[in-house]
Amino acid sequence: MERTSCCVVGGGPAGMVLGLLLARCGVPVTVLEKHGDFLRDFRGDTVHPSTLALLDDIGLGERFAQIPQRHVHSIQLPVGRDGAPLTVGHIDALPVKHNYIAMVPQWDLLDLLAAEARTEPTFTLRMETEAVSFLDDGDRIGGVRYRTTDGREGTLHATLTVACDGRGSLARALPELGLRRFPCPMDAWWFRLPRRPEDPEGLLGNIGDRFISVLIDRGDYWQCGALIPKGSDTERRAAGLDRFEVQFLATAPWLGDRAHALRSWDEVKLLDVRLDRLRHWHRPGLLCIGDAAHAMSPIFGIGINLAVEDAVAASRHLANRLPSEDVPEKVLRRIQFRRWPTAAATQGLQRLAQDRFISPALAGAPRGDVPATVRRVTSIPGITRLPAYFFAYGAVRERPPAAARR
Repeated sequence: MERTSCCVVGGGPAGMVLGLLLARCGVPVTVLEKHGDFLRDFRGDTVHPSTLALLDDIGLGERFAQIPQRHVHSIQLPVGRDGAPLTVGHIDALPVKHNYIAMVPQWDLLDLLAAEARTEPTFTLRMETEAVSFLDDGDRIGGVRYRTTDGREGTLHATLTVACDGRGSLARALPELGLRRFPCPMDAWWFRLPRRPEDPEGLLGNIGDRFISVLIDRGDYWQCGALIPKGSDTERRAAGLDRFEVQFLATAPWLGDRAHALRSWDEVKLLDVRLDRLRHWHRPGLLCIGDAAHAMSPIFGIGINLAVEDAVAASRHLANRLPSEDVPEKVLRRIQFRRWPTAAATQGLQRLAQDRFISPALAGAPRGDVPATVRRVTSIPGITRLPAYFFAYGAVRERPPAAARR
């Protein structure tokens, strides 16, 4: 019978961080990842100061710094009649070592974490292995049933199963966890365009014809996004790729010489944007963290860092419990109590941004000038540090267990 102390379902940022930290504390942990590698494009690639500080704490900061990356030093929104960016948070004004957001492909971060975790004798990463159902005796979750890509099936028993498998998590089908959904006005298209050395740098955005453009500097290419009205994918694709290219390039005229870089709609991927969270993140034998517990909108690009912070908090509460044969549900309740305020506050800000900024732009409402009072307030360095700190670290800062630090 296959058995482990902790079965982590999903090898994303939350799953890999939790697996590494627990393994360093001597906990037998197995991570199940359904894909054969981490090379999936158009995922959350913003690494905030909270995650950068964690990498320092666990001895991976220098190795992460060697990965090619771009740095963003402020939080800006394209507002006003001319679409000029308004800075609402100065991250570079924070008195911390990492006063920037690192733009790094997520697969590079996951490869780094996986390589380090594999050096721990109690850590196991099983790629191409998908959890298909829970082992549920009615009173508690005792592990998972899994299937590999070559068709082999089996069961993995565990003292605790942690769902880190995102918005499509198995746990979300459990009615007792109570999924609460919030209105979301947009979906997102993701695609690539070539980048040249003379192009602008960093993270850029603008407002187009019922869409909002986002461009992430990847060095030799732009990872591009377009927020479109919810459910409008089919209609917009029917209007033709050439029309969209012209509309998109109007928001970034310096990309004009790359007008026909997109050869077909197959290169434009649709992301069904959701904003929701579970009322209960746990039941006996099961804990949900990251997007499995609270799916975030791409607004502010903060989802990956909340997931990582969830994992850090969970490891601190679980490290001394998991070697036993039982984790009391009160311990799981404490983890949710610790992390719920940051998740709820972040989703509240995202909903506010949707209502005040995203929805009017996607509806084609004419833009007015930014009130002079808003511009004056956001020009005060002390004021802009507050949102910058929240997006850098959340409502509370999390530290890994002492045994996991290096």
